[in-house]
Amino acid sequence: MKKFWWIGFVALAAFGCCRNEACKEEQALKYPNILDINYTPETIRGGAGWFTDQGAWMGFTLPTAEKFTNGFCGPFDLDNRHWLSRSLVRPGFIDNGKVVSPEAFQADSMAYFPGQLYMQSSFSDIRIVQRLFFTDKNHALLVCESNRKIDWFFEGKLWDEDDTVEVRDKSLIIYLPRGEVAAVTFQNDAELMQMSSVYKASFKQVADVRAAVFSFFNTKEEMEAGLPVAETILENIKAEKAAHCSRWNNYLSSVLRTDMPAAYDRVAVKAMVTLLANWRSSKGDMLHDGMVPSHAVGYFVGFWAWDTWKQAVATVHFEPELAKNQIRSMFDYQDEYGMIADCIYSDKRENNYRDSKPPLAAWAVMEVFRHTGDTAFIREMYPQLLKYYRWWYQYRDHDRNGICEFGATDGTEEAAKWESGMDNAVRFDEATMVRNAENAWSFNQESVDLNAYLGYEYELLQEMAGIIGESFEEPDYREKIRTYFFDPQQGYFFDRVLNGDLVRVEGPEGWTPIWTGLASKEQVEAAMKIIADTSKFSTYIPFPTLAADHPKFLPKGYWRGPIWLDQVYFGISGIRKYGYIKEADTYTDQVFTRLQGLTEGAPIHENYGTHDGGLLKAPHFSWSSAHLLMLYWEYGKK
Repeated sequence: MKKFWWIGFVALAAFGCCRNEACKEEQALKYPNILDINYTPETIRGGAGWFTDQGAWMGFTLPTAEKFTNGFCGPFDLDNRHWLSRSLVRPGFIDNGKVVSPEAFQADSMAYFPGQLYMQSSFSDIRIVQRLFFTDKNHALLVCESNRKIDWFFEGKLWDEDDTVEVRDKSLIIYLPRGEVAAVTFQNDAELMQMSSVYKASFKQVADVRAAVFSFFNTKEEMEAGLPVAETILENIKAEKAAHCSRWNNYLSSVLRTDMPAAYDRVAVKAMVTLLANWRSSKGDMLHDGMVPSHAVGYFVGFWAWDTWKQAVATVHFEPELAKNQIRSMFDYQDEYGMIADCIYSDKRENNYRDSKPPLAAWAVMEVFRHTGDTAFIREMYPQLLKYYRWWYQYRDHDRNGICEFGATDGTEEAAKWESGMDNAVRFDEATMVRNAENAWSFNQESVDLNAYLGYEYELLQEMAGIIGESFEEPDYREKIRTYFFDPQQGYFFDRVLNGDLVRVEGPEGWTPIWTGLASKEQVEAAMKIIADTSKFSTYIPFPTLAADHPKFLPKGYWRGPIWLDQVYFGISGIRKYGYIKEADTYTDQVFTRLQGLTEGAPIHENYGTHDGGLLKAPHFSWSSAHLLMLYWEYGKK
């Protein structure tokens, strides 16, 4: 850790820390190597985590020490999943007619700070510090400083033979096969030479500071409008550094508490960084900015519904407009009946309308309002939320008893399981499909979590109606939900088959009525006996997706045993609401201290091992990060 602090102080000295009223100290430098994204690509594909920010569609990594490149690796095309270059901009210099190539430098130190990459390298008595950060969704600024004035040059090589390259004034422009355009723009005294896939930028004057701007655009039209911005950035480097510093200081001050252990602060910062790295700006048929579940996995290139609701609840604390736009992105494709698609993509033909996802949209909108006071946003979203709420009762209530089921538009059990969000949960092993109407099917099983969410949505919609002066006359099923799913003999909440039989599988759905506040005090007291049982849910990492003593429990069984942090949060936050503060804090401590790599450099994962905290499924996972932030903010609260 001392080495990391030394890196931070070098960066402070090198860059003067943007000394103005808006940014007197760069707080991000307190959190070095927040994530380990050291990776030097050897082929056009590969990698498992990138530095990206502001909704950009390009990313970078730090090179590994063993395969040092004297430049940040990339850019990487996050949509089409390929590297444009191993390292497109690498500095070297000429000393008394002798060319000192980038390969001649040795690595002194490297770090990933929140919002920026940092590298120091040296050759003989020359030391170069490189720093890379995003100035907006299209541009990333590379600033290179040396300890004395030198005769700089930059060089690089493109990898994809299908890319077309053009030199235009001070910019190297790369046209990609699917229509995107990348570019690197250099300062005014640059002279560019390009031959096939190799280029070199040399300069007319010696200097101790050099800079370049990476750009990435989704279309040629965007490129023509945005390329001049790169020149403006290079003319205003000091102001760009100050704006970047101020932005990230604001992020950190918005997220961090003053009364938490340093290790927990680091978890919170990592979670925020993960969410920001998964931010994607609008593209194609994605009409608003949103957030992918994980930028590190190729099949997660769209926006998912219940991921979006959870992510927005956390994001509003530090990037409120992004939180609003995430929600809008899903409602852009609400269908005529009120359904919200499972997921949407930049090509809307790929949107999945086979199923929806659990209804937490009103929760997300209300949390945005509670942090912003934006009544106009409530007024904008309320009609769509109400339409979505009504959709459940119209198309997912088979026997019209005011109790809904998960289902599908295509009649398949697969899509109905997806609609629950718990794709292979044990509670659905015996479920079958029943037809409600054309393109509307349900499980023959009424789910407690679905109806608990709907009961909470009812409460929030009623509150929203009051805020904007609308009447609200929907039927109130909350009392029915409270009693319908509870088994007083076993003291827990369960799904019910349409014939009335309880589905006696102890899973996280059983504490959903606790989190939504629908459970009575007596019901919670009974459920706590099951929750606190170390053979069931008070495991090494608490609140698994199936009671650990169930015969079908599988340590790596996706929704059949492992830890999912959304369900962990619902459990901990739920019992906290009913006064179990000590227990909630103890469970939170277990999460923060026992998940493998959480306080170190490992990425936050999609799920974890119940008995060992092991890393499972996708890294750099958004909703896991969102719920870690919620646990952090609620810790110790009554």
